[in-house]
Amino acid sequence: MLFSSLLFLWIFLPFVLAGNYLFSVIPFSSQEFRIRCKNLFLLSCSLFFYAWGGIYYLFIMLGVILINFAGGICIHRSRTQNRRRGALALVVFLNLAVLFFFKYFNMAVAMVEAVMAYVSSGRQSGFLESLILLQGTGELGIEKIVLPIGVSFFIFQAMSYVIDVYRDTAPVQRRLTDFALYVAFFPQLIAGPIVQYSDIAGQLLKRTESEELFLSGQKRFCYGLAKKVLIANTLGGVADQIWSLEIGTIGAGIAWLGAVSYTLQIYYDFSGYSDMAIGLGKMFGFHFRENFTVPYIASSVQEFWRRWHISLSSWFKSYVYIPLGGNRKGTLRTCRNLLIVFLLTGIWHGANFTFIFWGLLYAVLLIAERLFLGRILKKNPVKILNHVYVLGIVMIGWIIFRSDNILEAGEFIRQLFLSGSGNESVLSYLSMKVLLALAAGILGSGFLQNCSERLRRRIRDDIGWSVLSFACQILLLAASILSLAAGTYNPFIYFQF
Repeated sequence: MLFSSLLFLWIFLPFVLAGNYLFSVIPFSSQEFRIRCKNLFLLSCSLFFYAWGGIYYLFIMLGVILINFAGGICIHRSRTQNRRRGALALVVFLNLAVLFFFKYFNMAVAMVEAVMAYVSSGRQSGFLESLILLQGTGELGIEKIVLPIGVSFFIFQAMSYVIDVYRDTAPVQRRLTDFALYVAFFPQLIAGPIVQYSDIAGQLLKRTESEELFLSGQKRFCYGLAKKVLIANTLGGVADQIWSLEIGTIGAGIAWLGAVSYTLQIYYDFSGYSDMAIGLGKMFGFHFRENFTVPYIASSVQEFWRRWHISLSSWFKSYVYIPLGGNRKGTLRTCRNLLIVFLLTGIWHGANFTFIFWGLLYAVLLIAERLFLGRILKKNPVKILNHVYVLGIVMIGWIIFRSDNILEAGEFIRQLFLSGSGNESVLSYLSMKVLLALAAGILGSGFLQNCSERLRRRIRDDIGWSVLSFACQILLLAASILSLAAGTYNPFIYFQF
């Protein structure tokens, strides 16, 4: 069930909000019991929300919940450090085994079949290509595994709990339903932000709900929905059309339009979903960390990753980079740690060599910035060139990320720099709706946010600001619902992760 679906907007969300409100006004013997009932209600709704995508997926998530809940208890009760360490290692291994099985089993089968075909035929021609393209022969007769929705997100959340308990940075959770709500809470379940247990442990036991917080969440949700439906969906349709063409014939103009469209689509798609998740959390009294802070205005790759998918970057920093030594053990170790983290970041995103290349691209650039390039960027007097450098790298990275395989990515990137118009005209893709989405996407990815702070304060202090803001929310919500009712293109990129 997507947030940007009429079923969610008209039925599921109103039901959950109404139920949560009833638990707020019904008399209870204590506030603790009220929170416990609310948690149980939200958990039930969240499990239904996830089961809507398939009951099979639900059992997988419940299994992950039980493994990590039991693991936290075992770590807490273990009296020796060796036992604590052993319990942690076992739980982390089981989590990663589940993740790798569902995400990489199909890739492993395709690679084995390619090797088997090479061994049986004895011909080297075409072997490397079939291996890179992951073109299995079907010789093993193994059916493909279906990837559970959001498995990467909820497994990382569950692992953060057992690691925090092991480190004594968060209390052990003794109530299974509360822990299950932490993992399965529907706003952040399928696409994040990835919530670390230490950030939310207290909110499971005590949280404050208010009209001001609810309205703030409502505003955030409406803007996030508009980003997703009105901008990302529109530009996503253009990107998909272009990527469905024969890449070698599209020409530079179409290639650039495809690259720009996808660059904006993935940002507004994912950040819009994160906005909706953060907004929904506020409506129920939960506070989630920010996940995006206008990353396309970054002037270095390092800054880009401080602004993009912040919850994932923070997770890898807390549980991989710092335990490896971070930047405290010399330049060589730091470079090694960056390489490991971004290789894992690429692997986390999916079972394809494109994601591995994408992660390695950023690893190389971050190492270069740490060694010498960062100093050049800092001293560069023409700062606009820094932004051009980052946007160029980001767009090339997204082409690799979006492509079905490395060969297609290389051909697409080559088209960006070739002369000639190709077989189609750029104008055939530029309807008024697309032009408006492009304009809104470009302006909203940094230009509007860079207005002077004094002007923004002056506008916000005006008595009419609240009325104008509410009117904008209503208009954006209405436009989004009308667009969804028209049955327009409505995918979600990060479902596959």
